[in-house]
Amino acid sequence: MQFFDDSLLPENQQPLVIQVAPYGPEFLPGDSDDIPVSMDAQIQKAVDCYNAGATVLHVHCREEDGQGSKRLSRFNEMLDRLRQAVPEMVLQVGGSISFAPEGEGADAKWLSDDTRHMLAELTPKPDQVTIAINTNQMNVCELLTADDVANTSLALPAYQAAYSEMTIPSGPAFVAEHLKRLQAAGIQPHFMLADVGQLETVERLIRRGIYTGPLVLNHVMIGGGADGPNPRNMMEFINRVPEGAVLTIEGLMRNMLPLTTMAIAMGLHTRVGIEDNLWGKKGERMTSVRQVEQQVRIARELHREVATGAQARAIYKIGEHYNSVDATLEKLGYAPNRKNGELGVPLRLAA
Repeated sequence: MQFFDDSLLPENQQPLVIQVAPYGPEFLPGDSDDIPVSMDAQIQKAVDCYNAGATVLHVHCREEDGQGSKRLSRFNEMLDRLRQAVPEMVLQVGGSISFAPEGEGADAKWLSDDTRHMLAELTPKPDQVTIAINTNQMNVCELLTADDVANTSLALPAYQAAYSEMTIPSGPAFVAEHLKRLQAAGIQPHFMLADVGQLETVERLIRRGIYTGPLVLNHVMIGGGADGPNPRNMMEFINRVPEGAVLTIEGLMRNMLPLTTMAIAMGLHTRVGIEDNLWGKKGERMTSVRQVEQQVRIARELHREVATGAQARAIYKIGEHYNSVDATLEKLGYAPNRKNGELGVPLRLAA
């Protein structure tokens, strides 16, 4: 991404799109007073976050006993109710879910990757499903301190050990098939990228025609297999993102606020919520709604507009799809593919 002399002036920046992740699937209900459990409470949390200023909702779903749901029917119920309760929000389902078969004999019908590909069959369909690129370590505990997890299940050695060894299975065959199914269903993939190497893989997927569409992504700076919260990591990632992409900055625990503040000032977009962070100042819990309100206050101090639901959909290019590799490269601002025998750096010539 390029920055011109006037790029830091708020009148030249897109309205701020605030993603919120208020469902905290890695936590148990007793870990926080801010974890909604009943379906009514989960829907109300979305309404409250939207009213606070968030326009993108990162969706996970719990059963009535507080356990994370693996039932497609439960997610369908939640999406249907969310469409009615927050019709202006961009609904983004977390792509880490593996659905459990429902019904007699269903186990025999589903192969392992099919349980994840079922995300493309959600009804009503979400606007987005997140997708990780390249099988990778996701040790969400590497950056955590004792203060970060105080009075939560992640303070327990057994839970820490399990989450420390967590990996993201996202190899080439899965990614290609998943992108194919999401695009066929009219669902936009939201790329969750841990470093520049994963961004390079996405560019190759585009150049080879495996993905043709808008590039909407998060730089996930949570350590443990992803970039850590070093601003140099963020600046290098920003430097490699093409002009036509939409970039959101995502952090972990109390590192989240300084990272998102830099993002707001630079004209990028932000993600907050208890899935990523439980805290305001040290030792003081902060709800998802309060985190959204804080982002709005910072944006207003910088005189930057906060996106409406309609503006967020336009910025994210929800519903857009490109019909060729060349069109995708041009829309995103990448150089065209090299033609046979072409030397040097390929350039896009004016028509």
